[in-house]
Amino acid sequence: MSAQPQSRLLTKQRFLPYFLTQALGAFNDNVYKNILLILIAFSAPGTLPLDSDLIINLAAGLFILPFFLFSASAGVLADKYDKAQIMRIVKFAEIIIMALAAIAFLTESYMMLLILLFLMGTQSAFFGPAKYALLPQHLRKEELVSGNALVETGTFLAILLGTLLAGVIANQQDAPLIAAISVVSFAILGYATSRKIPEAKPSNPNLEFKWQPIKQTRHTLAIAKKDKTVFQCVLGISWFWFLGACYLTQFPNFAKIHLGGGAASVSFLLALFSIGIATGSLLCDRLSGHRIEPGIVPLGSFGITLFSAILFFASPDVVPVSNNFIEFIAQPELFHIFIALMLLGVSGGVFIVPLYAMMQSRAKEDERAQIIAANNIWNALFMVASAILSIVFLSVLEFSIPQFFLFLSITNFIVVIYLYVQVPDFFWRFLVWLVTHSMYRVKHKDLENIPLQGGALIVCNHVSYMDALLLAGAYPRPIRFLMDKDISSLPFISVFCKACRVIPVDPNDRRSVHRAFSQVTQYLENGDIVCIFPEGQLTFDGEIGPFLRGIDIIIKRSSVPVIPVALQGLWGSLFSRERGSALLKMPKRFWSKVTVVAGEPISPSDNIHSSELRERIVALRGNNQ
Repeated sequence: MSAQPQSRLLTKQRFLPYFLTQALGAFNDNVYKNILLILIAFSAPGTLPLDSDLIINLAAGLFILPFFLFSASAGVLADKYDKAQIMRIVKFAEIIIMALAAIAFLTESYMMLLILLFLMGTQSAFFGPAKYALLPQHLRKEELVSGNALVETGTFLAILLGTLLAGVIANQQDAPLIAAISVVSFAILGYATSRKIPEAKPSNPNLEFKWQPIKQTRHTLAIAKKDKTVFQCVLGISWFWFLGACYLTQFPNFAKIHLGGGAASVSFLLALFSIGIATGSLLCDRLSGHRIEPGIVPLGSFGITLFSAILFFASPDVVPVSNNFIEFIAQPELFHIFIALMLLGVSGGVFIVPLYAMMQSRAKEDERAQIIAANNIWNALFMVASAILSIVFLSVLEFSIPQFFLFLSITNFIVVIYLYVQVPDFFWRFLVWLVTHSMYRVKHKDLENIPLQGGALIVCNHVSYMDALLLAGAYPRPIRFLMDKDISSLPFISVFCKACRVIPVDPNDRRSVHRAFSQVTQYLENGDIVCIFPEGQLTFDGEIGPFLRGIDIIIKRSSVPVIPVALQGLWGSLFSRERGSALLKMPKRFWSKVTVVAGEPISPSDNIHSSELRERIVALRGNNQ
C-alpha cells in the first residue's frame, strides 16, 4: 500500500468532487452565518427588531433546530434513494436559499436573514446523512480512514477560512453587496462540484418513508442503539462536538480577558485550533496504518484531557499587554497556551476520525444513513448542552474561563473512562497499539483474505508470547483465541485474555479439551473469528512443529473458511524461546520487523488435513523466522 493514500484519493473522481462539495458547503455556511452575526453585532441603533444579543443567541438556535426536526427523515431518504442525487438536490436548494439571502443582504432585512439561516440549517440536516453514508460506498475498506481524515481536515479548514473571510467581508464598505455576491457564487460552485459525484445506489430502496418527524426520530435513535459499539461511537463523536463547542465559544473572551488580545487574536486562536484538528486528522491516518484502528482513540482522548488542563495552568496570572497582533503572538508567556491549543486540536483530530470510520463500517448498509442521522441528532443535543453548561459555569457560578477549561479536562477524563468501561475493546486495542508500535515494526500482508463478516477459523504458527497481541492488533474485528490454560493464566496476559474472552484449554484434561472444542464450534457458528495455534506450544527452534490432531477435529466440525496465517520476524525476540526461556534473557534486537501474512481462505468443502495446512503456513512464513 502506498504511504500516501490521502493524496491518491484527491486524484480520484469517486472522492475529489465529493470532498470539494463538502468543503465548499462548510465554507459557505460559515461565511453566511458569521457575516450575519457580525452585521447584527455592529448594526446601527434602531435597525434591529430585537436586542442584538438576543438575536445572536436566536441565530444559534435557528441553525441547530433543523437537526432535531429533520435529521431522522433525512436518514430515511438517504437510505432509500441515491445519496449522490440527494447531495445534488440539497446543493441546488442552497443556490435558491443563497439567492434569497443576497436579496436580504442588499435590503438589510435581518428577519429574512434569520429565517434563511434556519433554511441553511435544514439544508445541512438533509446533507449530513447522505454525505457520511456515501463514503463507504465509494471507498474501499482500507481507504475509509484516509477518506474520513481528509473530510475532517477539509471541514475544519473550510470553517476557519469561512470565518476569516466573513470578518474581511463584514469590514468592507460595501459589505452587503460583497456578501450577496459571495454566498451565491460559492453555492453555485458547490452545486457544480456535486454534479461530478458518481452515483451511490440506494442501500434500502424498499424502505417506507412517512412524514412523521417525532415517531421517525424515536425510531432512528433506537436503530443507533442496537449495536453497542456503534452507539458508543455516536456518543464519542457527540462528546467531541460538545467539547469543540465549549472551546470555540470561549475563544473571544479568553483572548480578550485572559490573554490581552484583540479581534485578530481571536482569529489566531481559532486558526491554531482548526489547523490542529486538521493535522490530527491526517496524523490519525498515519498512526492507524491507513486502516480503522480504535486503539488510537484513547491516545486522542488522553491528549484532550492533558492539553485542556495545560490551558488552565499556563494561563498567565497577570494579563499581558499587547498593543497590536504582532506583540500578542510574540508574548513569551503565551507560547505554552498557543502550543497547548494546537495540540488540543491535534488530539481532537486523532480522537474523532476513527470513531467516524468505525461508525460507518460497523453500521448495517441498509441502516447506515439512519445511524448517521441519529448521530447528528445526538450531536445537536450535546451542542445545546454545551451552551447550557457554559452559561451555568461562567455566568451563574461565575468561574473563570481557564477554570472552565480545567473542568472540561476533568470531565473528559471521567467520560472517557466511562466509555472504555462500556466498550473495553477501545482500551485493549490501545494497549495492543502501544505494544505493536513501541516494540515492533508490524506490517500486514493480504489480511483482506480474512472475512469482514461471518465466522472464520485462523490457524497460525506459534513463535512467542506476543503472538495473540500482534494478531489482535493486526485485524480490526475481535478475535477469540484458543489458548493453553497455563499461558492464559500468566500475569498481565490473563487480564488481556479475560477482556478478549479467550477460550482456555488444559491439554492434559480431556473434559477441558472437549469443552473448549465445543466452545470453538459454537463461536464459529455464531459468526465469530477464532484463532488456534495448532502446535500447542511455543516453538523451541524457530521452526513450525507438527500440528496436534485436535485441529482436524475442529475443522471437521465447523462449516466456516479456514485462514492460514504466518508470523514472520518474531524468532529471537524477548518473548520467544530463542537462546533459552522467554523473558529471562536480553533480547538480540529492539523494534523488530514483524509481518503478519494471511493466506488464501480454505473452504470447508476442501476437507483439508492438518499436515497440508501446516505446509501452507510453512510456505507463507518462508525463510523469515
